[in-house]
Amino acid sequence: MSRRHLTFACLGTRLAATLDEGSETTGLLIVSGGNETRAGAFAGHAALAGALASAGFPVFRFDRRGVGDSEGENAGFRGSATDIAAALAAFRVEAPQLTRVIAFGNCDAASALMLQSGAGMDALVLANPWTLEDDRTLPPPEALRERYAAKLRGPREWLRLVTGKVSLGKLAAGLKHAFGPAPVASSLAREMAAGLERFQGPVTILLAGRDRTAQVFEAACDRTDPRIERYPDATHAFAERHAREWLSDRLLEALKSA
Repeated sequence: MSRRHLTFACLGTRLAATLDEGSETTGLLIVSGGNETRAGAFAGHAALAGALASAGFPVFRFDRRGVGDSEGENAGFRGSATDIAAALAAFRVEAPQLTRVIAFGNCDAASALMLQSGAGMDALVLANPWTLEDDRTLPPPEALRERYAAKLRGPREWLRLVTGKVSLGKLAAGLKHAFGPAPVASSLAREMAAGLERFQGPVTILLAGRDRTAQVFEAACDRTDPRIERYPDATHAFAERHAREWLSDRLLEALKSA
């Protein structure tokens, strides 16, 4: 396995990328979420790329404009269509044997791929898609009920309550939300659903059970969707060793079946 660092053009700027080379004709394009660099949280994307390339699959990672080592102005995930298109073109140039490309995105990178109806990819693996209109959105009622139930099973939480270390106002507001109706899907969630509906290729949706972003997404979608796979004991970035292995296995399955 060989790892190369390179740059490619996007609207007159130079974007930084890393290619983990492989001989297979199906490759993985990793789209980073938020302001995360191509290495990923806790260098998770770099480790993931190395593992998949060791199995023979080329993996391309990049920093979009204004992020990490790339030039330009950061336009956010809603303005990332040109960046992703340029990265896909560069991937095909650098790995000319490719006949199919799968994209993987976590958080708002998954949202971007959905909004762009797959962005020209042959298949998608979407993790914990971001549907929040802002960071203040509460988890869905079901997730809050589970959280409160877990807390009430612990003696320490009862001690905090009787000793006045719990804000009764916040507790009351949380309970009201926990036992209230499910939230209406955000306008962003509706846009994403419409965009994904136009995509004709295979889709896998991965949800981390301990992630608020995933919980909010699941509350707004059809929970019986056969494309959804869940890992209950994972946080947002799949940072836990067992969660990283699960994520790597899911991506390897997608690459082999493409």
